[in-house]
Amino acid sequence: MLPMTLDARFPAISDLRARARARLPRFVWEYLDSATGAEATQARNRAALDRVVLRPSILHGEIAPDLSVELLGRRHALPFGVAPVGMSGLIWPGAERRLAAAAAEAGLPYTLSTVATATPEEVGPEAGENGWFQLYPPRDEDIRRDMLRRARAAGFRTLVLTVDVPVASRRERQTRSGLTNPPRLTPRLALQVAARPAWALATARAGMPRMRTLDPYKEGLASGALPSNAHVGYLLRTSPDRDYLRWLRDNWEGPLVVKGVLGAEDAAMLQAEGADAIWVSNHAGRQFDAAPATIEALPAIRAATKLPVILDGGVEGGLDMLRAIALGADFVMMGRPWHYAIAALGADGPTHLVDLLRKDLEANMGQLGARDYGALPSRLVRD
Repeated sequence: MLPMTLDARFPAISDLRARARARLPRFVWEYLDSATGAEATQARNRAALDRVVLRPSILHGEIAPDLSVELLGRRHALPFGVAPVGMSGLIWPGAERRLAAAAAEAGLPYTLSTVATATPEEVGPEAGENGWFQLYPPRDEDIRRDMLRRARAAGFRTLVLTVDVPVASRRERQTRSGLTNPPRLTPRLALQVAARPAWALATARAGMPRMRTLDPYKEGLASGALPSNAHVGYLLRTSPDRDYLRWLRDNWEGPLVVKGVLGAEDAAMLQAEGADAIWVSNHAGRQFDAAPATIEALPAIRAATKLPVILDGGVEGGLDMLRAIALGADFVMMGRPWHYAIAALGADGPTHLVDLLRKDLEANMGQLGARDYGALPSRLVRD
């Protein structure tokens, strides 16, 4: 009997998710998969995407759709990339470098988080020309300048300012799991680790993960007052205002993307302040549990700005991407699915995910009779 291919074993993101859950210690799974509060925003993202209906179209002949897209002066083969996820290396050791390399191979952007377990200096060469650096805004101007210098020197050309994390969120599931920042291997967590030998062995080789980009800036910080699910980054960062954004615009030479936008009035303001793209995001439901679904916020934001619009939030396949593009998104980002893939399959996971999503896009574009993304708005079924 022939061995089953990855396509046969893991034909959807849901299959990668199930495999990842089976391979990760419970506290790691809770960190990756949880949201905040009752997780209503996370559920709202999914339900709102499902409400976007597209009408199939017939008699278009054979279709080989053009899946490429231009964003911020670069042509990408596919309309999606890797969103920043803090502590990626907790989910699977070496995740940042492996995801950056896989994205570069596929010609997709990879976004490194400020609170990653790998530094810009380590990840920049892997990402190549497709590296984006996500900034949790440091309060101290010297630290701010140094982070920008390091990102630029490592090859990152696009800066992403995250604006929807003014304070630490609750993330109750994560707290119940026993995870702390930095992670401490308590007896309770050690039992979970022992039950997941592949993760345990890989982590033993790599060492306990920490937010290594922040190492040079931690001296003198007392973290004892922080909640157990917060981290030292909260002692360094501030909640930015418009002056902060202007400072970044003056001090960053490349494209500047603002992430965490849900209001049309904010999109118009950001355009006036010199942002180069708007990232519609509710932090995957991890910050505020009464936020609108990103796909619901998208049309008004699209109407309010001429800037490129990026979307994340609950995207689980190529069809969801087409829903977002039909409603005005220029590009789609995903965080969790990439980590499901690498936790499920190791180094083979990201490449398989890219192939899975490409095939999903092609199949659904064929059903819609769409040779390119310009046809998608006409396929929307509107109330």
